[in-house]
Amino acid sequence: MPTTPAVATTAARLIQQRIADGTYAAGGLLPSQRELAEELGISRTSLREALSTLQGTGLVSAHPGKGMYVAEAPPPAQVPAQAPSAPDWRFAGSHSLTDVYQLRFALENFAARLACLVVEAEDLAALRANAQALRACIDASDFAQATQLDFEFHMQIIGIAGNQAIADVLRNSADVMQESQRLPFYKRGARHATYEEHMAIIDALAQGDATLAQQAMAQHIVQAAQRAGVHFPTGFNGPSAAA
Repeated sequence: MPTTPAVATTAARLIQQRIADGTYAAGGLLPSQRELAEELGISRTSLREALSTLQGTGLVSAHPGKGMYVAEAPPPAQVPAQAPSAPDWRFAGSHSLTDVYQLRFALENFAARLACLVVEAEDLAALRANAQALRACIDASDFAQATQLDFEFHMQIIGIAGNQAIADVLRNSADVMQESQRLPFYKRGARHATYEEHMAIIDALAQGDATLAQQAMAQHIVQAAQRAGVHFPTGFNGPSAAA
């Protein structure tokens, strides 16, 4: 099945129509992704992008471990023809977005430095494959899958570094971490920035320069935070500090 922005947008409109006519009741659980994709005749990748669009408008929300629910009082917003503007931070009630980015800044910079000391050719190949898949998803406006690939990229680096404590902290907060990685993709004019920054990290790792790898990761986290609307002091003196 084709995966294009048009397919996802059409699916989002159909789901929105079903919510409006009461087929999917306010506050109710949507069918599973498998069932919904079959009903709409689309791929699950396109469905995930459609659901991501609807999350951005506030029509639906994800409940980890349960599924996707229709909002209690769906707003009268229309699904835009193009990619939506950035949605609100879903975890505002439990986690500050600034705190999440500060945590990532503290842990992932160090992990990149550790990884650079032990990275092997097969690790670099896997990271490059991830980056190319990420670019393809961004080109297709499939931000749901792009977010998953982004998360996997960072976990790959932490896996290379071999620090299980850092891996556990981030993996146990996977929903929160992935949401922080999703928001930057909605920054107009900068949707390929994550891919470009990932490539800079890979290049630094390939050079075997631990300081450069740490700086590349720091630059990525700072700029991703800025694209998500978060600015915080870091003491980082890399090229993005004043961006």
